[in-house]
Formats: sequence, C-alpha cells, structure tokens
Amino acid sequence: MAAFLYKTGTFSFRWRWLVTVLWAGLLVVAGVLASRADAAPPNDFSMPGTEAQQAYDLLAERFPEIKADGATARVVFKADDGKVTAPDQKQAVVAAVAALGEAPQVDRVTDPFKTGSVSKDGTTAYAQVSYGVTVNELADTSREALTDAVEEARSTGLTVEAGGNAVSEAATGGHSTEAIGLAVAAVVLVITFGALISAGLPLLTALLGVGVGTCVIKVLAAPLDLGGTTSVLATMLGLAVGIDYALFVVSRYRDELARGRNREDAAAHAVGTAGSAVVFAGLTVVIALAALPVVGIPVLSQMGLAAAGTAALAVLIAVTLIPALLGIAGKRIKPARPRRRRRRGGDEPSGAAPRPGLGARWARFITRRPLAVLLVGATALIAIAVPAASLELGLPGDESKPTSTTQRRAYDLLADGFGPGFNGPLTAVVRAEDGGDAQAAARDAATGIKDTDGVATVTPPRFNDSKDTAVLTVVPTTAPGSEETSGLVHALRAPEVEGGDAEVLIAGTTAMNVDVSQKLTDALLPYIALVVGLAFLLLIAVFRSILVPLKAALGFLLSIAAGLGAVVAVFQWGWLSALFGVSVPGPVMSIMPIFMVGVVFGLAMDYEVFLVTRMREAYVADRQPVRAVVSGFEHSGRVVTAAAVIMISVFAGFMGSSEQMVKTIGFGLAIAVLFDAFVVRMTLVPAVLALLGHRAWWLPRWLDRWVPHVDVEGESLQEREPARADTAPTDTAPTDTAPTDAAPTDATAQSDTATVPAEPYEVR
Repeated sequence: MAAFLYKTGTFSFRWRWLVTVLWAGLLVVAGVLASRADAAPPNDFSMPGTEAQQAYDLLAERFPEIKADGATARVVFKADDGKVTAPDQKQAVVAAVAALGEAPQVDRVTDPFKTGSVSKDGTTAYAQVSYGVTVNELADTSREALTDAVEEARSTGLTVEAGGNAVSEAATGGHSTEAIGLAVAAVVLVITFGALISAGLPLLTALLGVGVGTCVIKVLAAPLDLGGTTSVLATMLGLAVGIDYALFVVSRYRDELARGRNREDAAAHAVGTAGSAVVFAGLTVVIALAALPVVGIPVLSQMGLAAAGTAALAVLIAVTLIPALLGIAGKRIKPARPRRRRRRGGDEPSGAAPRPGLGARWARFITRRPLAVLLVGATALIAIAVPAASLELGLPGDESKPTSTTQRRAYDLLADGFGPGFNGPLTAVVRAEDGGDAQAAARDAATGIKDTDGVATVTPPRFNDSKDTAVLTVVPTTAPGSEETSGLVHALRAPEVEGGDAEVLIAGTTAMNVDVSQKLTDALLPYIALVVGLAFLLLIAVFRSILVPLKAALGFLLSIAAGLGAVVAVFQWGWLSALFGVSVPGPVMSIMPIFMVGVVFGLAMDYEVFLVTRMREAYVADRQPVRAVVSGFEHSGRVVTAAAVIMISVFAGFMGSSEQMVKTIGFGLAIAVLFDAFVVRMTLVPAVLALLGHRAWWLPRWLDRWVPHVDVEGESLQEREPARADTAPTDTAPTDTAPTDAAPTDATAQSDTATVPAEPYEVR
C-alpha cells in the first residue's frame, strides 16, 4: 500500500497541473450536469415492515383521497374574553375560514361551527386546512397566504395560532452553521500550521470534494430516486473528513521537509505514510455509513450511501490533489519548524535535548502512571453513560418547539381546550376478512377501542367507496410522546381488540413513532456488530495486532455510551436544559443512536488510525513500546487535536438551531467526539498501550500468515535513499558547502546519512 501510494504521490507531484486541471474539470462538469438535472424527488419517509406503514399503504389503496403525506395546517382560535361562539367572535372565525379557503393549493377547510370543533367550555375552536399537494410541493405563496390569514384574524382580538406541516418557519442552523464551522476550521488550521497557504489547502480541497459530491448526488437524484435531504449528511461529513485527511497529509509533508527531503520526495513519502492512514481511516468511515441500509429505513440508507461516497471522494483528493497542490505551492509551504530549546541562563550546549512538546509531555505523564489514568478515565465515562440506561426514543413534534413559535402555542391551546391527547390522534384502519361484513366489523372494532383504557373518544367509522374498509380516529387521554400513549398503541394492537372477523391496523404519528423506535432499537445491536466486526478485521491488517483493534472497538463503545448518557441527561431529563436551550425535555429522537454510531464510529477510527499508526511506525523502528507511544504523540498529537477541535466546532454549531431535532444531533455528535478524541484516544489509548507493552503488537503466527501486509506505516519506504533537499532546514548547514577535506558537523552528517533526525520536529 505504502509503495503504491508513494508512486501515486510522485506522479501527482510531477504532473501537478494535469492533476489539478482534471479535478477542476470534474467539478465544472459535475456542476453543469447538476444545473440541468431534474429536481430531487420528495423524501421517502416510508418505514417498510411496520404496522403503521401497512396501514398507510392500505389507506393509499382504499382511500386515494386521503394523502398520508399531504400538507395540512390546523388554525386554532381562542377568545381571550368570553367564548368563540359569541356573535362578534364567531363572525371573525368564519371570515378567517373563508380567507383560508381562498388560498392557493387549498383543497378544503373545515368550519369549526359545522364540524363541532369547539371545546366544551366554548373558548377554543380550530379549523383544519387540507392542501391538494404534499409538503414538498407546497408553494411559498400558499404558506404566505396561511400566515396572512392568521395575522388578519389576530387583528380582531382573537388569539390565533397555527400548527401542522404546512406552517412556514425560518430555518436556522443551515448554511450559517456551516460557515461557523469553516471559520473555526480556518482559525485552527492557521494556528496549527502557522501559515495561511498551508492552512488554506485543507479548506480548499474539502470544499472542492463537497462541491463534486453534492453535484453528483443532485445528478443522480432523479434516476436513483434520492430524496431532497440526501446531501445533508454528505455535506457535513464531507467537510469534516475532507479537512482532516488533507490536514494529515500536509502535516506529514512539512515534517518530511524538516527531515531534509526534497519537495517531491517529501510529498511522495507523505502520501505513502499519512496517505496510507487516510485510505484505511476512510475505509472505516465508508464501512460505518455504507452499513446503514441494514436498518431498513430508506431515507437513512440514502443518506448513508451518499455520505460514504463523499468520504471516498475525500480520500481520493487527499492522495492525488493534495500532492499536486503541494507541488504548485512550492517553497511557499515551509518545513515544520524545529522545537525551541530550553534556555537556562545563557546559550545551551550544542548537544542539549530539545524541549518536548505538550503532546510528548502528556504521553509521558500517562505512561508513568497508566493504570491510574485508565481507571479514572474509564470510570468517568461509565458514570456519564449511566443515564443511557433510561433512554426513551421518539420523534419530537410541535411540543418540543420553543414557546416563541406559533406551532408550539397552537399545540398548547389545543391541549388546554381539547385535552392532551388531541394533538396526537391515532388512526385505526379496519379491514374485514374475505367475505366478512365490513360495517359490523367496524362497529365491533369501534366498541373494542372505546372500551380500552386511555381512549378519550372514537369517531364514527368512515367507509371507502366499496364499503370493505373503514377508518376511525382515536383520541387518547394522554399526550403524544408519553409512555401511556405508547402503551395504548400496543393495547389497541392486541388480538382481543381486533376481534375474529376483521383486521385492525393502528397508524398515526404516535403509532409511527412507536414502530420506528422499535425498528431502530432492534437494528442497533446488529448494526454495531456489523460495523465494529468489519472494522476490527480491517484494523487487524492495519496494525498487525489483535489487542489494538480490540482496544479501539471497546473505546468506541465507551464513547458512544457516554455520548448517549449526556444526551439523555440534557434532552430527556432536562439537566442543564436552560444552558443548552432545551425548552421541553422529552424522548430522544429515534434515529439519534443509529446516527451517532455511524458518524462517531467513522471519526473515532480516523483518530485511532492517525494516532496509532505513528506509534506503530516508531515501534517498528526501535521496538520500545513506551517510547513508541510518546513518539506517536510527538508527531500526531497536535494534528489529531486540531482535527478533533474542528469536528467538535462544526457539530456544536448546529446547537444554535431552534429545531430540537437538529439541536440534539449537534449536541450528541459534538459531545461524543469530545469524549472519544480527548478521553479515549488521547488518554485511554496510551495508557492501555503502556500497560500492554510488547503484547499490544502481538499477532498469532498462524494468523500472521493469513493477514495481508498492507504496510500503512511505510516500512517499505525506509529502504529508499532520501533525496537531497532543495531547501535545507534553517538550523542545518547545507551539505554542499562543506569543504571536501573537512570532517562533517553533527548536523550535516545527520542530514546526509539519516532518514529520521535525532531531534524531533513539531508541526506548527
């Protein structure tokens, strides 16, 4: 692997302009094709294999006029003084209903005084607005007309709020958060490299990779039926891993320059060593994301495969375009500066040891007391993970929105006027058995449902044209996201409710939440086993060890458990809710655990590969396990820290969103990466490796014969004679200026004869 990538780096460096033009041309072609491609279809939110989805499919077949994904709005009217049935108040409501009926794309609007949609105390009423299109097809003019009608009704003195999927709201946490993440990344890169050009390369190539990836996704959207949100995860991860991979290659290039190599040889060695780590780190990301289809949710499968393709694109850019741009930049990218020596009153002797960097000092601190560090770190993560045992899953609705939104206020008005369960009605679809009496079956089902504990009301059956299927609306007595309502869904699906002559399918938002949560819970362990198992086999080949991959997998599980524990504590229990802007604690979003596992696993293995490959490289050189740990931190600790800070900043930017779902994702990913990068990889990993010693790099002899030798650490490149540098480090005398009859100085001899200098260099 290292030899092949060395040749790839050499080719890209020599043919730098050709490689750069090809990548730029690919971006242009993809952009042109994307501009001419058909619009992406609506997202497929179907959940195959669930009872709720079966009910929706049956509704689509038997009741084509009912659109499960149709745009709807519910406008709530409340009289501040008196009742909405008073003449003046009633006239205002009727006028508002008439205005809503004249809005574009509206199919029908219910009059609350004709449908009986008035609360028992007469203070609250609501009108149901149904559109003839889906949410994705709803025009901005229709949303604006809805907003205008609500504002006009408010001017009469009524309290008027609107909920439903047709209500427009200002999206937050979109491009602004991406800009914040890029700004933080730029600052961190400048601090890491100390130069604008070196810092700009990772940003430039990451943006190019995301541009090509999103354009390709748009081109394939219509032919492959990819939903409109497919590119969201691809964009977020593409920026993150694109910056990380380029960061490691550029950092290694500057380190190789500091060792005395010329620029072409330095670029080739950087791609052969750091590039090898990039390839295998990218493979772990691809494995984690490409395995999402095992969950069985189409929208997750699409997002995972698209993000996996973008990650693979980032790897190709890192090993081809980066060396080409390094060649174009030339001498404008400087070698890594040598570390400053200690000064204790006067000049240092020529043989004085360099001042160790922070990473080396941290590694030495850990390796001196590894058992204590391991116990403290692992205990802390386990303690943080305790709340995860109480994890409750659900899909947040209007109840989780801030009280400043009209959707949340409409939710509260309906709950006060009609009961807490009114905001989450269930839909019962009754289908008679072959030859059975559908009307009798529907009556029996309605009686059984009404007698079930937790049911407030049941509407009369509504039959389709052929009179073989009926629909009933069931209003629970409890709130949609409560455990009691989830229990009611299971109770309604019991055989004694269905009876012997009919099939009763329970649907509705709450029922779908129950089914999705169960589906994701059932898929979580198989998904983790598949991802961790494949990555474990891959890491055995990378590190030629059994215990190092095992330690990496166990550390990841600790990070995920601690991350989920923090999410439960903040978003479900409400701890520090005011600090993080959580308005109403409640169940955690159903897709959060699977989503966190897929994303964090890929990033965790990134840091594992980048950090531990430098340790193995040092171990292969001198067979000193503790010294190898310190050397790995000396060379990679600073860069891994920079990569983690960038990642955490990008994810944390999403916490500024008003949507609790987006806020939860941002917090969960940021805190999990924080735990994994700084507690597991930077603390527990060196402690475990120090305790294991030589055993960490042990591989059974029988297995050694079967495992391919991929040479990630570039061992095969050590035999190559280092080419003479075209620009020598500032503290090393050029070798061609020394007299032929003079003995070479220590620095000169080192530059001419050694591949690795005696004095370590720090990337700055």
